[in-house]
Amino acid sequence: MSPREDNLSKLEEKVFDVVIVGAGINGAVCSAALSAQGINVCLIDQGDFGGLTSQESSNLVWGGIKYMENFEFGLVRKLCLARNRLLGAYPNKIREIRFLTTIEKGFRFPPWILYLGAWLYWLIGNGFTRPPILLGKRQIKNREHNIRVSNVAGGFEYSDAYLPEGDARFVFEFIRKARSNGCVTINYLESLGSQRKGDLWSTQVRDVITGQKNLIQSRILINACGPLADDHNKRSGIVTRHHHLFSKGIHLIINRITEHNRVLAFFASDGRLFFAIPLGSKSCVGTTDTRMDSLPPEVTAEDRRFVLDNINERLTLDPQLTEADIISERCGVRPLVVDPDSKSKDKGDWSSLSRKHAIEIDPKNGHLSIFGGKLTDCLNVGDEIVKAVSELGIELPNHDKRWFGEPTAEEYQKFMERATALQIDNLTPTDFPEPLSQRLWRRYGKTAYRMIEEIDRNKSMAEVLIEGTGYVHCELHHAASEEMIVKLEDLLRRRTNIAQTIRKESLQKDRGVMELCKVLFNSKADDEFKEYFNSQ
Repeated sequence: MSPREDNLSKLEEKVFDVVIVGAGINGAVCSAALSAQGINVCLIDQGDFGGLTSQESSNLVWGGIKYMENFEFGLVRKLCLARNRLLGAYPNKIREIRFLTTIEKGFRFPPWILYLGAWLYWLIGNGFTRPPILLGKRQIKNREHNIRVSNVAGGFEYSDAYLPEGDARFVFEFIRKARSNGCVTINYLESLGSQRKGDLWSTQVRDVITGQKNLIQSRILINACGPLADDHNKRSGIVTRHHHLFSKGIHLIINRITEHNRVLAFFASDGRLFFAIPLGSKSCVGTTDTRMDSLPPEVTAEDRRFVLDNINERLTLDPQLTEADIISERCGVRPLVVDPDSKSKDKGDWSSLSRKHAIEIDPKNGHLSIFGGKLTDCLNVGDEIVKAVSELGIELPNHDKRWFGEPTAEEYQKFMERATALQIDNLTPTDFPEPLSQRLWRRYGKTAYRMIEEIDRNKSMAEVLIEGTGYVHCELHHAASEEMIVKLEDLLRRRTNIAQTIRKESLQKDRGVMELCKVLFNSKADDEFKEYFNSQ
């Protein structure tokens, strides 16, 4: 029985303390935080874990320097401290990175004012990162020779953080933590709506794979559906003060445009920040900011043109980038909170809406709705939900138990000593940017012990499965047994960045992908292969 089938069998066994609908970053941290406190939690999602907004971010963990222009200093302070907390808790999964920001002549602020703003940003963040530095045109060109400086007034460099493995993989870190705490986690289980009956919530669910329906009962219901939160509340007859507006953001993945591991930051033609962000051997370029009134979002020809025009205008690439250079695309929505009782009312200018989160609690019915939020703020969301659930009368047997973070530095050192003794790094694939042992530890934590022992017994477990990815055989076998893979896309797009960094037509021809399918899906390998590659 697979982990998913085992979890499905538990749905009717008991009344859960909490059911969480939606397994993006908000739902994932709620499941990890609550299950660590010793209560019975069930987390479900109509798609895969982290499969909606949470897989479409820029991979940045940042304090929101751009929000300072709207004088949201309280929000910036909160996000900077949240970023610092994540950097401290996940030293391998989250890394500080420099942002080289270029200011063009005629911009609404001169470089020295923005440089002072960067210093204020650094101070607001308690000076946790490397301090900013002011740069002239020549210094910018010396750092990045591809930047077009003919119309540049100056610039500066400052620090924030990013996720080397990607956003969806980080979401899965919390799913894995929740599962280890006994949380029932099920992907591709759609909520058809919830009803309050007496002291319990009854949530009708449908298995997207088999069509089978079930009822899940719980004392408390948490709506963590992200952009779909309003829809789920409507389906369940729940009325809230808050609601969402949507802003679409897209990124294009192209071959790496700088050899340095830094973010190139500009101000696009619409005046908002525009980035070229490292993504392994590729660059993630964007983003747009377009109001949306309905879901799902789609990348349009206009979106692609906007991104390509802006990056070509600011770099001296020869030849310039065209649509033929696009390897893959990211397209998501930012769910922006509208609170009728605050200054963030919708007055037609959605760009002025705050990027904060809001948790609306109905204490009478034991219902919580999470609106908005950013990956940077995820630990605060988890803490606030634990506090709210406790105040709603759910006893927390393991109150205040730490629910996030990597293993200790001592455990990391012990692992590295074992990897050295087994000479694991001698088997590092040639296209790896770092030793194999470090990559496995960052992605899998203590589970990496088992992997290096497998490699020691069978050296082929360290061989790359798909050319150009660095993804090795032992990772595949771990994914098959532990990572609740239901569809091929789950592994290629969310447990890894393979689908973002290798063109789909190249993957289709790679023999390693069919081998992957056989390990994951056995007799259904051909069907899953065809479903993925025949889809648009």
